[in-house]
Amino acid sequence: MVFNNTLLIVGITLGLVVWLGIISTLLIRLISHYNKLSKGVTDVGLLDALEGIFRSVHNLQGRTVELERQVKALTVDGQLHVQRIGIVRFNPFADTGGAQSFSIALLDEQGSGLVMTSLYARAGNRWYVKEVVRGKGKDLALSKEEESSIEKAKHIGDKGI
Repeated sequence: MVFNNTLLIVGITLGLVVWLGIISTLLIRLISHYNKLSKGVTDVGLLDALEGIFRSVHNLQGRTVELERQVKALTVDGQLHVQRIGIVRFNPFADTGGAQSFSIALLDEQGSGLVMTSLYARAGNRWYVKEVVRGKGKDLALSKEEESSIEKAKHIGDKGI
């Protein structure tokens, strides 16, 4: 009976030693693989490298949110800048040669801005500036050339130019 108990204890001990050997081998292989993944990347271990990556990603997410906010603000601000330009050349007087006169419309995204007209005559050159709000003259009537330059300016963005 003592022999059977001793044999049983030796068998269990031998089984535990084999089991510990298998687990130790697997653990050593896992650690070796873990170290190979982090080798040459950094002096710290893989866990520290991964934590650094997660910190970087978190910081980049915060910066991305800020950059998106700034892009939205610039987009809104950019709508107020001159984006559309239309030019029409014409000859208003029969006694001058060529289309020396012109109207130029300088408009923002909403079609507001100004239209400048230069009337060229032999006696001199005159300039007129009128305010444009949403494609229409604000306080003064627009000439057909001024309206044409505004229409050209409004459609310049539609053509992808």
